[in-house]
Amino acid sequence: MGFTYRFLDPVPEPLRTEAEPVPESSEDAESDVFPHSLVPNDPPTENIPEVSSPTTPLQTNAIDTSAGYVLPFRDNRGKPPNRYSPDIEERQSKYPIANHVSTQRLSEPFKTFAHTLSSCQIPSRVEEAFSDPKWAQAIKEELEALQKNNTWVLSVLPEGRKTVGCKWIFSIKYKADGSIDRYKARLVAKGYTQKHGIDYQETFSPVAKLKTVRVLLSLAANLDWPLHQLDVKNAFLHGDLEEEIYMDIPPGYTTTSEAKIACRLQRALYGLKQSPRAWFGRLSSAMRKYGFQQSNSDHTLFLKHRLGKITALIVYVDDMIITGDDVEEISKLQDQLSTEFEMKNLGGLKYFLGIEVARSRQGIFLSQRKYILDLLAEVGLLECKPSDIPIVQNHKLGEYVDQVPADKQRYQRLVGKLIYLSHTRPDIAYAVSVVSQFMHRPSEDHMDAVMRILRYLKSSPGKGLMFSKNGHLKVVGYTDADWAGNIIDRKSTAGYFTFVGSNLVTWRSKKQKVVALSSGICELIWLKKLLAEIGVAPSSEMNLFCDNTAAIAISHNPVQHDRTKHVELADVLTKAVSARNFYNSLDKLGIKDIYAPT
Repeated sequence: MGFTYRFLDPVPEPLRTEAEPVPESSEDAESDVFPHSLVPNDPPTENIPEVSSPTTPLQTNAIDTSAGYVLPFRDNRGKPPNRYSPDIEERQSKYPIANHVSTQRLSEPFKTFAHTLSSCQIPSRVEEAFSDPKWAQAIKEELEALQKNNTWVLSVLPEGRKTVGCKWIFSIKYKADGSIDRYKARLVAKGYTQKHGIDYQETFSPVAKLKTVRVLLSLAANLDWPLHQLDVKNAFLHGDLEEEIYMDIPPGYTTTSEAKIACRLQRALYGLKQSPRAWFGRLSSAMRKYGFQQSNSDHTLFLKHRLGKITALIVYVDDMIITGDDVEEISKLQDQLSTEFEMKNLGGLKYFLGIEVARSRQGIFLSQRKYILDLLAEVGLLECKPSDIPIVQNHKLGEYVDQVPADKQRYQRLVGKLIYLSHTRPDIAYAVSVVSQFMHRPSEDHMDAVMRILRYLKSSPGKGLMFSKNGHLKVVGYTDADWAGNIIDRKSTAGYFTFVGSNLVTWRSKKQKVVALSSGICELIWLKKLLAEIGVAPSSEMNLFCDNTAAIAISHNPVQHDRTKHVELADVLTKAVSARNFYNSLDKLGIKDIYAPT
């Protein structure tokens, strides 16, 4: 039994005046924004379930673009700069965000990119997207791509079977010069509703370790390697689906059929449990065909050695970074991938997984400036009084009988965002590790600690990691642990930093049972193995500075006394320190702020 799946234009009609006539039939209101059919070779029209737009009219003003923030230029210290105002009406703020972030020191292309990134708003609801022509066009393009790949066929849901839900995800893709390339709408399945053994068997997600990405960026900064970014269009559609899965009709559409109509999937779709594994299997097979080997240190890293040169590709789901010193092989790989898959060459690396990348003669700078500003706007702290340190010294955070409970869902959401933010902000690693210990039952005191971290981020939203060109690839580690620092169970907090070429690439702060030295050694061993696979193994011994009795004993030898001052570097990962020690450590870690007003 075949059916045709007809999409009627869900974009609302323009507001009409009383004098304007209303179309007598729905056919007059149809638009060509969406294709009439998602299934080729339509069967005869009898008994065709009609899929129509929602009966409730969508609001045309769902997106308030006036709320977008634009960072001010500060090119003249002699006159007051234009202050940022998040509201439509002008109002004075005691602590304007313009005092803490500026684009004055950026190049013109990157300045344009930063302003474009800050001013764009992504719809949070499908109704908002349907009311905006740009996003409506993006939805149309996504549906056409799904139709082209024969992703599904419409059929009646068999008795006893359940459907998998789906939703729209929206994002913006940027060109190499920072301008907007396209508005992207992606239909994803709600894989969390799948049942193991029925809807899927095995899973794997090609998610690169961000510490591997940082190692590659440090090598690129020290060795002047190029950085190319590529995007695979509809990557998961390249994977074959073995299981029989039924999915709901995409949000924004309904069916007039009395029978339950569903999309029977023929191709892997974003969101399904098995989709990443199917796509990565296809990609791995292609990379082996091109002569690349999969790294044992990170399975999403592919390496190829040729004539003493190296080419590296690392993939995070469908986003790729290519680097190395073999320019000819890099160009050849891009051509091969474009032949195998539908690729989008994004040029030089600028924006990757919400991380802004700026490159100059001084090195490569990573930050999550927009991520922080969006987070502050969400919580309502854009105009709050900033804090100088992320957590108070000698804090007494714990669990008490008389504690006042906080909103658990909001607390978990904020801490989760802070955890992701710590990938470029090691200065908040210890504070985030502390507040993450109370996710199961947060109190108002714990929420206040989270808000303090956010107020600290308000003071420097543009801070990030600087990978400088230091002319060497030495590997150095620093590790430390407090003693029974937790007031609840008296367990210790351990932390470590590791550097490649004097650039910070990995760090960790965690309450643990084992001594910190073992964690630091494991990280150094992993780094040594990864660098050896890339072909840039350190020529000298790796140094691990640890804050223990043996290390402190070195201070009795005046010749080696200078070494002991370095063991304090990891203190910011194990305890709350004073503001003076905190900022001294940030400078040694290479944490800079290219957005700081001058």
